[in-house]
Order: sequence, then structure tokens, then C-alpha cells
Amino acid sequence: MIDDLLSQAKLSKIALKVRNDERLSAEDGIRLYRCPDLLLVGYLANIVRERKNGDRTFFIYNQHLNYSNVCANLCKFCAFGKDQGVEQAFEMDITQIREKIRARLDEPIREIHVVGGIHPDLPYSYYLEMLRAIKEERPGVHIQAFTGVEIAHLAEISGQKLEDTIKELMAAGLDSIPGGGAEVFSPRIRKLTCEKKLSGADWLKVARTAHSLGLRSNATMLYGHIETVEERVEHLLQLRETQDQTGGFLSFIPLAFHPRNTEMAQLPRTSGMEDLKNIAVSRLLLDNFDHIKAYWVMIGPKLAQVALAFGADDLDGTVTEELITKMAGGQSDQAMADTELIRLIREAGRAPVERDTLYEQLTLR
Repeated sequence: MIDDLLSQAKLSKIALKVRNDERLSAEDGIRLYRCPDLLLVGYLANIVRERKNGDRTFFIYNQHLNYSNVCANLCKFCAFGKDQGVEQAFEMDITQIREKIRARLDEPIREIHVVGGIHPDLPYSYYLEMLRAIKEERPGVHIQAFTGVEIAHLAEISGQKLEDTIKELMAAGLDSIPGGGAEVFSPRIRKLTCEKKLSGADWLKVARTAHSLGLRSNATMLYGHIETVEERVEHLLQLRETQDQTGGFLSFIPLAFHPRNTEMAQLPRTSGMEDLKNIAVSRLLLDNFDHIKAYWVMIGPKLAQVALAFGADDLDGTVTEELITKMAGGQSDQAMADTELIRLIREAGRAPVERDTLYEQLTLR
């Protein structure tokens, strides 16, 4: 029965590749994106998901820290970045950052996730001091900080080579890099939406350099604005190629565009169908990535729960105080208890696994 349906949807050849654990092509990716039968695409993605991770679904007890939203780039799809001095602009000093960490010392936080804007004035020393301060307040915590865009900026203001800057950040406490700033690698898209931002090629250069130094990172794609299906597939294949070269990516996180309060506010939000399709196609094309996240902050807990049957094996974590999506009109809560994450996973028929940033399995509390 399922083979008949796959044949009717012209997915038989792709299904054969999936079942034989063979790599899909760009043309396969485009066909999957354009297939109207979401359930069939999800069925194929779930084969890969269960081959790699069985019923296991991962989450982490983490804390987000957005140290500043002052940004020189001001991308059209972003509601977070602000000009210096405007009403919603903010920046934390090191004392305030310490207070944020101290406020949650009674919680079993494994990871501090740190991102901000491309601040035109903060000195390089500020970022090193931030890392050291977090480690002093919470020794042993894993710091996942600074997108590839931020790291390229830090190399520029430090006056050092990229490699030397990353080494210095690691010595100060940097343990891994989040996946933000990738957006869509297409030069066309970047020219129209984020012309001042680091190019896609240079974002990948940061990732390759970090990986060569033993620093792991995540990867993302911001979808649902003006990109084409072909541009999505090309983005995914560039990530796949880089992973072939370095093996340094921990996970891939498809990020749904939230238009509210951005310069692209006329665009509609992504649909649930689109969100699930992007997760499923990502799982199918990124055969060398172990993990695909359904980021509940962006797509909502209910759809993230459904995504566990469409290729996703990770719900991210407890998060707490994530401002980037919130400022773009995100309706999800800014935090979720670990007990709620466990409940959502079990209701979906999956086995909850608490992890650390590097996907080492921890004992469920």
C-alpha cells in the first residue's frame, strides 16, 4: 500500500535511496519540497530518524542569554537588532550578566547559550570577560556562544586572524558555537535581506575553522520569507558538504521566519505544513548530521511534538528568556520546564533523553 502511494507521488526512486541509505541529490530535495503529500515525505524522514536515533528524543536543561540587541547589520528579517540609543535597544554590562547567571544557580543548567547583535562599540575585551565571568559564576557549565557572524566580527575588532581569535575565545571559556547567522546562503537572498551581514561563504569558513580547532557548532536555515525551494536545497547541500569535510556540526535547526515587527512584516508566517516539510526534507538531505531539532520556541510546542514523527529527534531545551523570536511576535512561552518537555516527548510515543551540549546522554531526573 505504502509503495503504491509513493509511486503515485513519484517518490519511488527517492524511497529506494532512503531505504538503502543512499545519498539524495539536489533534484531529489526539490522533488521532496514540491511533493504535496506531506505524510509521505514525513514517512521517509522518519525512516532516517529512527535509523539514526530510534525512538530517542533529546532535550537539554539550558539558559539563554542575549547580552545586547544593538546591531550594525539591521537585517530586514530581524526584529531583535536595534540601532544604538533607540527605545528598545539594550546592552548588559558584566555585572548584569553575572546577575543573570546567579539568578538560576539553583537549577541544574547544563548549557548557557549566548548570542547578541553586532555591536559597533563593545570592545573585544568585553567578550572575553563575559566568558570568564560566566565560568566563574557557574564552573563546569558548557558555554555555547557567539554565532559565526559574531565570531567574524570579534576577529575583526581583535585585529587577529580568525583562527587566533577562536583560540583565545576557547581559552576564555567558549565550548561550542550556536548555529545562528546562516540564514540562507544564497547571495541573492543576502543582498535583498541582510546585505551588511557576513556572507554565506564566510559563515561556512568560520564553521570550518572552528571545527579544525576541535570546536563543535550547530547549523541553521531561516526559511519562509523570499527564498526559493532551490535556494533552500542549495543551502542544505552546502552544509552537507561542509560536514563531509569536518564532521563538526552537532545538529541542524530549521528556523521558521517570524515577520512581525520586521521590515518584511507584510509576509505571512509559515504554516504548520511548511514547518514540518522543512524538518522532514532537512532530515532526508542531511544524511551526515546526527540530529535535527524541532525548535519549539519558533514553531510552538504542539507542532514540535508532531515533528518528532517527521524527522526531528531533539526539542532543544528549557531555554528561558529567548528574546529574538519574542521580539518578532513569537507566541510561545520563553521557557519550558524539563518535566513538560518529557511529557511532550512521551505523549508522542518517543523516549525522552536528557543530554549535554555534545549529546552525551544524562540520567533522567
